[in-house]
Amino acid sequence: MDSEQNNHVKILFRYLSPVLDEWTVETMWAEIIDIDNGLYKLDSIPFYGPLVATDDIIFAEYDEDEERLTYRQTVKNSGNSIVSVVIMDKQTDVESIRNIFNDFGCLSEKANDVLFSMEILANKNYRPIKQKLEELEKKGIIGYSEPCLSDIHRY
Repeated sequence: MDSEQNNHVKILFRYLSPVLDEWTVETMWAEIIDIDNGLYKLDSIPFYGPLVATDDIIFAEYDEDEERLTYRQTVKNSGNSIVSVVIMDKQTDVESIRNIFNDFGCLSEKANDVLFSMEILANKNYRPIKQKLEELEKKGIIGYSEPCLSDIHRY
């Protein structure tokens, strides 16, 4: 992202994480859309589950207490979804699971050796992805949550 950093900023998100079940702070990259009106397009995959997804248009402003640009609200949803995946089977490599979903067209970001978050783009059929998640969960290989599931992917 180095070549794009002049039109990107880091934004702080503070939220009650449904994944961690605790208050969480996360910073994510966003593309500047309209800096005068505080509008940005999220360009990161959230790890712990705020109700935002990649490509959402968000409103953020400088927060004196946080001393940085801070998320306030989502202005327009992209239709993308975020799914968090935890590796439960210690014999399974996180990269092998990420690759399975990469083959479905799901980009992901790894938080650590047992946790990653992935995006499901609005134009993707979530049904086969969900079936693979359920299959791996039934086998005890992963656990997963859907902290930001768009209406497009609900069925």
